[in-house]
Amino acid sequence: MAENIARVFADAIATDPTRPLLTWYDDATGERTELSGATLANWVAKTANLLVDEVGAGPGDVAGVLLPPHWQTAAVLLGCWSAGLTVADTPGDVDVLFVAATRLAEAEAWSAGERYVLALDPFALPMRQVPPGFADYVSEVRAHGDHFSPYATGDPGETELLGRATARATELGVVPGDRVLIDTGTYPDPVDWLLAPLAAGATTVLCANTDPARLLSRAASERVTRPLP
Repeated sequence: MAENIARVFADAIATDPTRPLLTWYDDATGERTELSGATLANWVAKTANLLVDEVGAGPGDVAGVLLPPHWQTAAVLLGCWSAGLTVADTPGDVDVLFVAATRLAEAEAWSAGERYVLALDPFALPMRQVPPGFADYVSEVRAHGDHFSPYATGDPGETELLGRATARATELGVVPGDRVLIDTGTYPDPVDWLLAPLAAGATTVLCANTDPARLLSRAASERVTRPLP
């Protein structure tokens, strides 16, 4: 097993960075966004650079992530882990907080030095009106560099996450080379929708507000090999 999540991500895109790694659908809006490994790596690097250069965060620091399954959430989570941060799963004191615009009320339970809000716009457009006390993630992250050398933290929590992800991939029958179709309503945990496919060497078609009538044709068009039940 790879020593950290950043290594797992690097291994997942090493063979062919141009192939689709994460394809996002939202059947409520009609959105489809396809990210190659190289494109997602660009967002991850920018996020990690934002954390290090703008927030001043690094190994030992803690991030809160109040975001639903989404391709931008993947960038935020992988960026945090690349920069050596631990991602908290319960409200409390954190060094940086990332929150969806629809979940601002929940942010009140978190004490954070820096706060970023995400509109999760289909085209990753900046917010027109940014809530007081927050910075717009998309506006801020675009200014940062496209390359980042991940920290090798050896964090026990990260090792435990990877162990869970590997076990979940086995439980779900995900194997190397799979193209996995995942419903975010059924699998909201990032261990399932993000880390398990990466750990298995699979690629993902991630669907929110899934319309069951579209699943068969989508599975065919996306060349899905493993639709999760």
